[in-house]
Amino acid sequence: MRSRSETLLLLPLLPIFLVSMFPMLLIGMLGSAGLVIFGILLIRVGIACTMDAHGDFDREVIVHGYARGPDRAAQVSDLKSATRMAVPLHLSGAAMIVAGLFLVG
Repeated sequence: MRSRSETLLLLPLLPIFLVSMFPMLLIGMLGSAGLVIFGILLIRVGIACTMDAHGDFDREVIVHGYARGPDRAAQVSDLKSATRMAVPLHLSGAAMIVAGLFLVG
């Protein structure tokens, strides 16, 4: 029987490592200030997501006019789902800022 390499087991973990490398370096090098900076960045990403969703909605209204019935409901649903997706980013960013400020003081 052919044995499988154990390094192939680590391959699915590579994206997790690459994504978490930046915040860990930021927190490790800057301490609690890095936590505050990362929290601010998360809030900024949430705001960008929300503004992008509103921009898409406004663009649809301007280009195609007000939709009727199910099309309008689908547009509003897309807008609300994008806004709901940004709420955890806002909350986690605020939590990181509060945690960083408590670690400083």
